Amino acid sequence: MTGIDDLAGQTLDLAAGRAAEAVVRVTRRRQGLTRFATSFVHQNVGDEHTAVEVTVVVDGRVAGASSSVVDTPGLHRLVDQALAAAAVQPVDEGWPGAAPLEHLGDADRPSYDDETAAAGPADRVEVVRRFVAEAGGLEAAGYCETLAEEVVLVTTAGQHVRSAATRAVIDGIARDGGHDGVGSIESRSLRDLDGAACGRAAADSALASARDGGPADLAPGRYEVVLSPRCVAYMLDFLTVYGFNAKMVAEGQSFASLGEVQLDERLSFSDDALDGRTTGLRFDADGTPKRRVDFVVDGRVVGLAHDRRTARLVGGGAESTGHGIGSPAMGAIPTNTFLTGSSPQPVDDLIAGVERGLWVKDFWYTRVLNPKSLVVTGLTRNGVFLIEDGAVKGPVSNLRFTQSPVAAFGPGQVLGVGDDARLAPGGLHVSSHHTPSLRLAAWNFTGGAAG
Repeated sequence: MTGIDDLAGQTLDLAAGRAAEAVVRVTRRRQGLTRFATSFVHQNVGDEHTAVEVTVVVDGRVAGASSSVVDTPGLHRLVDQALAAAAVQPVDEGWPGAAPLEHLGDADRPSYDDETAAAGPADRVEVVRRFVAEAGGLEAAGYCETLAEEVVLVTTAGQHVRSAATRAVIDGIARDGGHDGVGSIESRSLRDLDGAACGRAAADSALASARDGGPADLAPGRYEVVLSPRCVAYMLDFLTVYGFNAKMVAEGQSFASLGEVQLDERLSFSDDALDGRTTGLRFDADGTPKRRVDFVVDGRVVGLAHDRRTARLVGGGAESTGHGIGSPAMGAIPTNTFLTGSSPQPVDDLIAGVERGLWVKDFWYTRVLNPKSLVVTGLTRNGVFLIEDGAVKGPVSNLRFTQSPVAAFGPGQVLGVGDDARLAPGGLHVSSHHTPSLRLAAWNFTGGAAG
């Protein structure tokens, strides 16, 4: 099998003689997914392929094409298609030029795990088996996934970078009647997936939701909350896509204002693909090496995410921060983020400080209503519990919320930070975020799950 470096070189050679500039990205991907429902594995699927993407620039006209047919005739057709598409495009005034030679930074820990890359169905089934066993007879459903990627990117401007990353996830629910609880772990390594712990967490939450006859209805209103890492991560996707994205700021569509204190002083927010606790590649879609970038330090906005286009758009010496995702319409989006907080404490202690409020385990179906103020609506699920006088009193029916995370995380609004930081998926499914639970002064619940 032809190596991905060779495929990248061959494709660049084919394009370079016929275009002013070219960028080639070759990805070799191996993915396995094991799904389970009614406490039984019902599906194992796998995909392994190599794909080549090429972007060409001819007389200022930019176009791209991609293919998984990577023999010599396939590569010729791929370049021909890209050039034909470029011929009918308007001139792209925002094209920033292909990335020049720039070396990758040193990672704290490698983000590629050989065992995870080689994992097969039996390895994932064992994680699922432990989840189901610890669910204690409750009906269990969910999935276990492993993913390995190797990527090479080369440009006519001299850039040649290579990176590899793995990811493993167990995510499932346990159900007691109609009451669900969730357990999940995400890591670069399959060894980190403690299926038993996830199964116990899901079962404990489901059983608690079914206690005393099931959830009680609660009137809409503003409540103090303790949000799980999953809930916080759902909100962080909106902060990265609509907030600290330099394109959104330049277009006047973001809340973010450099130099201003816009989040609580307890909070800091950064992006660092070189930190081994995340699962990303070491360069972005443009080929720019990634590095640590701070967006918020002690509540103050200190940085924005740039790709090569936004840096050119803004000017004034701005440079790419390595956050290109290959979508000019979307801009630059951080995908390896860390939310940290001062004086972290156990979640039980966060709950103990609440006079009357809610402990929320999960959000879903979240949508932005106003990108500028970042007002988001969504629903709770998989466990909502009333807190009174520092103790969890019982389950509450699911609620709809309408809330800006910028306001909820704003100055004076963060009353406590959990010591349970972990990777959790974001609400727009753009990335996962390493985040703790948060105790917040107020969260606006606007109705029941029906509306």
